[in-house]
Amino acid sequence: MSRFDRYLLSQLLALFGFFALILVTVYWINRAVGLFDKLLGDGQSALVFLEFSLLILPNAIRLVLPVAAFAATVYVTNRLMQESELVVMQATGFSSFRLARPIIYFGLIVTLLHLALMNLLVPWSNAMLNTRQQALSQDMTARYMNEGQFMQPASGVTLYIRDITDKGELEDVFIADDRSRAVRTVYNASRALIVRSETGPKLLMLDGTSQRLDRDGSRKLSITRFADATYDLGTIIQTAKARGPEPRDLTSLALFTPEGGLDWADPATQSAVTREIQSRLSQPFLSLASAMLGFSALLIGAFSRFGLGRQILGAVIGLILVQLISTTSTSLTLQNVALWPTLYAGPLTGCLISVLLLWVSQRPRRSRRVVV
Repeated sequence: MSRFDRYLLSQLLALFGFFALILVTVYWINRAVGLFDKLLGDGQSALVFLEFSLLILPNAIRLVLPVAAFAATVYVTNRLMQESELVVMQATGFSSFRLARPIIYFGLIVTLLHLALMNLLVPWSNAMLNTRQQALSQDMTARYMNEGQFMQPASGVTLYIRDITDKGELEDVFIADDRSRAVRTVYNASRALIVRSETGPKLLMLDGTSQRLDRDGSRKLSITRFADATYDLGTIIQTAKARGPEPRDLTSLALFTPEGGLDWADPATQSAVTREIQSRLSQPFLSLASAMLGFSALLIGAFSRFGLGRQILGAVIGLILVQLISTTSTSLTLQNVALWPTLYAGPLTGCLISVLLLWVSQRPRRSRRVVV
């Protein structure tokens, strides 16, 4: 790598780190405000909020990488043009494609970072976030288990527990379920236990009675004694339902191993894995396309004391076009997985536009001849 390449690459990496930090901070604050209200409103500690905030960081970094690469490239290129450094390099015989070599190095570095995030860190953080959400939802159930007071965990439901032992057993439990207009049900149990299941927490009541009152014209009252009965707490306390492994929660290596736990006999699973893998491989190249687009769009402008405003605006429009193509291709793939090659349309379009602009920038400009 020549001295010029190292110089330009160091400038790009420094500005990329700055812009990435700013963009990630803005995105993180936007997400953290809602997360703060939700978690602390549910009685969770600041430590839990910090843990959740750290788990959403990989996804935030993934989203801002192409934009940060584009902003760093535009800023550095505009400064070098204003200081005539690129003009001098062109005067020494450097072609536009030769000048773009450190930009390609920079784009590939960001692309590799993006690949690592998409295939390793983001799936891991998604899996951890899902696990912690399920654990917290189970803990939220215990928040409603207070002894010696009447509680209303949901509209139309009244719950009373006389005592909670050191072993976690509930003594003398009373539940009045008045949610149905047709039936009113009252449960009494001498003991009860909270049991976790795949469908949510359940209350296992022991040695009690169930009183059912029909509210129609008959006003019939039925009393049933039971040795044990189950009451679904998930219907009155909103909790995160346990779900099986999903492709977005597994690293790319785990997707194809038995430890992933995916049902490969299901065509829907095969489609989801294909879509996920191709998305993880195609999206990182948006970083390369964004960097190339920002550099090539500014290179077609000549030196001007008034800056390169038009070229910068054109680069922004080009970036929006590439992002729009990428978003559209993602939507098409969600509807039909056979269209997964369109996922590469966005990065490919950005690179093709950049090559075209580089070719245009090194063509000799015609000057007007003044006839005397």
